[in-house]
Amino acid sequence: MEHPRFGDLERPPLDEKFLRARLLGPGGLWTQIDVLTETPSTNAVLAAAARTGAPEGLVATAEYQSSGRGRLGRTWTTPPRSALLTSVLLRPTAVPAARWPWLGLLVSLAVASAVRRVAEVPAQVKWPNDVLIEDRKLAGILLERVEGPAAIVGMGLNVTLRADERPHPAATSLALEGAATTDRVTVLSAVLRELAARYEEWVAAAGDPAVILPDYQELSATIGRPVRVELPDGKFLEGKATGLDTDGRLLVDAADGQRALAAGDVTHLRPS
Repeated sequence: MEHPRFGDLERPPLDEKFLRARLLGPGGLWTQIDVLTETPSTNAVLAAAARTGAPEGLVATAEYQSSGRGRLGRTWTTPPRSALLTSVLLRPTAVPAARWPWLGLLVSLAVASAVRRVAEVPAQVKWPNDVLIEDRKLAGILLERVEGPAAIVGMGLNVTLRADERPHPAATSLALEGAATTDRVTVLSAVLRELAARYEEWVAAAGDPAVILPDYQELSATIGRPVRVELPDGKFLEGKATGLDTDGRLLVDAADGQRALAAGDVTHLRPS
């Protein structure tokens, strides 16, 4: 049954035919773009396709996700047509498996770069895979590896989310930030073009982190900041984030020395 908020005239539907005309073409990364009215999870849709041998380049975007997921098992729910809820299927088989975690960083960098350009907002990346505007969360990225091998990368980017619809006071949207455009076709097209260009360069370099690291550091909201990190075992670590190592791990100067963190939930602290 269609969600009652689909009737919101201020939130027009995505134009699938127009997106395909803009983004699909011979020699390009993207091979198919499907706009789904409603689905539990775009990541789940593409994971199922990957397991049946689908080629890379599939894009699934939904007007509404009933069971959207973020990192650490969290839910990601937004009003219909208020966000870009998009997943892509990638198969970077020329890249060593140890370098695949860089994909999450690459995608968040592509999203931040694209919205800075077309929406004219000062987006930054938060390690490992969020996009912020002045510590307010604009977008989250979820990277999942499935057998094949394949990587499914999901993105949730708030576009017209209103203040009274925010799931958390620290959430924001392009509309709330006074973006130059909140047209979802424009923003999605920019993100997918930026992602394709950065991904193809990274694959051609066999996943060399040097392709990503300089731009990531330039747009990082985390590096150089005091942070508090909740580790996967539930413990906490405080220190100053100083950079990334060649595996994409966050380097934190803590009281007991430098630590390299592969995973964790980061809170940015104010300088003392």
